Formats: sequence, C-alpha cells, structure tokens
Amino acid sequence: MDVDEPAHLTERVQVLVSDMLEQNGVDKEDLISILFTATDDIHCMFPATAARAAGLGDVPLICARELDVEGGTQRCVRVMMHIVTERSRAELHHVYLEGARSLRDDLPA
Repeated sequence: MDVDEPAHLTERVQVLVSDMLEQNGVDKEDLISILFTATDDIHCMFPATAARAAGLGDVPLICARELDVEGGTQRCVRVMMHIVTERSRAELHHVYLEGARSLRDDLPA
C-alpha cells in the first residue's frame, strides 16, 4: 500500500478480496469468515471496514496486527479466508498484489 489513507486502503482491500473470490470461484455464500492482518504502520482504518463496504457485512470479519519484524514488508494487509469447498488446497489460488508479491516467491504467479 502506498499511503495510509482510508480511500487508498479501502480500494486496495476491496481489490484483494475481490481477486481472491474471483480467482478461486468462491461465492459469498461459501465464506465462513475472513481474518485480516495489517502491519503496525497502518492506522487510518480497519481493513474489515473496507470488506463490509464491499457487501461482506454479514460475514464474520476480524482484524489483527502482523508481527513488527525488522525488514518486513511495510504497509501490508494480509487476508485469510475460511471457505466451504470440496477442492484441495492445491486447487486454490493464492493472491499477492503490489509489493506483497515478494512475500511468497515460491508460489506460481
């Protein structure tokens, strides 16, 4: 994330959540819950607020802080979705946008 501002965070979180759902063919009804984490340099709002504004207000959402590790990715939001599916983990696609792509260079793009 480039800046710690509500409009910017909202846009980035909504794009990430939308991409995760789309790339994995997950419908809103398949969501059990979503966990958001944010680095210590994000103060403008809760990432879950952006998800609620995108229509996920009836899905349980929670936010937590990432560990403040020296050299870690700055202004980073991570998302873990818990879903109902018959697919294997190998069939699901991890989504990394912007600077977060470097977090998992072991995964296919």
